[in-house]
Amino acid sequence: MKITEVRVKPVSGERLKAYASVTFDECFLVSDIKIIEGPKGLFLSMPSKKKKDGKFRDIAHPINTDFRKLMEDTVIGKYKEVLESGQVEEEEKE
Repeated sequence: MKITEVRVKPVSGERLKAYASVTFDECFLVSDIKIIEGPKGLFLSMPSKKKKDGKFRDIAHPINTDFRKLMEDTVIGKYKEVLESGQVEEEEKE
């Protein structure tokens, strides 16, 4: 499986730095991935759903360490590229 597109939308937040969408093999999209600034640097927070007990559960996520690292490196790399270039992704029209 290959990451074929990454879109990043920076936001002005203290810890939340951006939202990202990742397309896999030009045929599967995962949206609402958050780029968060943590104590050890930037990391990805996968899309999640709040359960009845108040806890959150990821609804889409990598299932092995190698692919998680690939996703983080790719998405965070794109985030840094967007910041450096000053480009802003256009909002999707629904």
